[in-house]
Amino acid sequence: MNFIKYCGLMLVCGTLLSACQAPPKIAPSPILAEKPPAAAPTFMVSKWEMLPDWSTLNLTPSWPALQQSCRALRFKPKWQPLCAAAEKVDSADAAAQRAFYETWFTPYQVFNPDGSEQGLITGYYEPLLKGSRSMSERFRFPLYGAPEDLLEVDLGDVYPQFKGMRLRGRLHGKKIIPYYNRAEIDAGVSMLKGRELFWVENAVELFFLQIQGSGRIELEDGRRVKIGYAEQNGHPYISIGKKLIEMGELKPEEASMQGIKNWAEHNPERLPALLGQNPSYVFFRELPDTLSAPLGALGVPLTNEYSIAVDPRTVPLGVPVFLSTTLPDSAEPLNRLMYAQDTGGAIKGAVRADFFWGFGELAGIQAGRMRQAGRMWVLFPRGTEPTLN
Repeated sequence: MNFIKYCGLMLVCGTLLSACQAPPKIAPSPILAEKPPAAAPTFMVSKWEMLPDWSTLNLTPSWPALQQSCRALRFKPKWQPLCAAAEKVDSADAAAQRAFYETWFTPYQVFNPDGSEQGLITGYYEPLLKGSRSMSERFRFPLYGAPEDLLEVDLGDVYPQFKGMRLRGRLHGKKIIPYYNRAEIDAGVSMLKGRELFWVENAVELFFLQIQGSGRIELEDGRRVKIGYAEQNGHPYISIGKKLIEMGELKPEEASMQGIKNWAEHNPERLPALLGQNPSYVFFRELPDTLSAPLGALGVPLTNEYSIAVDPRTVPLGVPVFLSTTLPDSAEPLNRLMYAQDTGGAIKGAVRADFFWGFGELAGIQAGRMRQAGRMWVLFPRGTEPTLN
């Protein structure tokens, strides 16, 4: 049955489907009328000794991430006793922490729908941009807050079978049509006038800020303001790195964040058309200066190098995830207990994660270089079957 008709919504045909999607990484970018994967991922019960380096790994650095997850989950029935027990564990006692995990959790290895155990592990970070609260010759590119005319409809409120699916768009008469795409917004849509939070000096840095989903703006007087994801226009995320490869402008190994920035620096006249290839657009909000880190999709601050973004259709937010991969551009093992505390528009699939490196230039270098193969084990509270609920 036609999806639009089945929803019972009086919608414009065709491109409006681009506004139907699952809920929003820090910067989620939805996909057209998103549905669950054709074949479900597999969770296979495992043993602790199957997790590389588990018996010798120092778990103490990941303990703050557990505490953040408990802030969000502690009132859920299966997490309440677990989080209460965690409060009694010495945050500096690695042995006690290992005993805690082995008592309260069961590890399940994650497999892709095709049965493979490896997937793509990328990285993201919190960038710093130079900016101003007013436009000038130097600061010409607007960073917008959420528009007043952007509509969001939770389809699950009307049809339970579409739980978790949302529609974004705008009213045109009595019809809901897709919201403005990136090219239209960059051209200066009048409805966004007055919604500028800041003006920044570099268009490609602004583009990557939207991909990261959060960052900081350094004002002319040296003060820094934290910003985070507020909304998204409802259009699908399209990788401009892939576009540059298809155009023959970059080789696959060159299509990193740094490689794309280098291309942009040498091709300023072609940059607007390239950025317009990705119709997805992210809107921001100012965050309290007291926040220790950006807020992830779980609603708690991320922990540098111990939080990851996952696909929430397969890995539930808040759970510990043992990640076995390698350092960026390296064969050196990176085996670490992480926490699934964020989501992302490009993070789709079972064995798929985005590693949060933290704030600043070094974190950006690591994030930009990270494109590794990896395996994942989800730690579910003991006595419960793998579930997203």
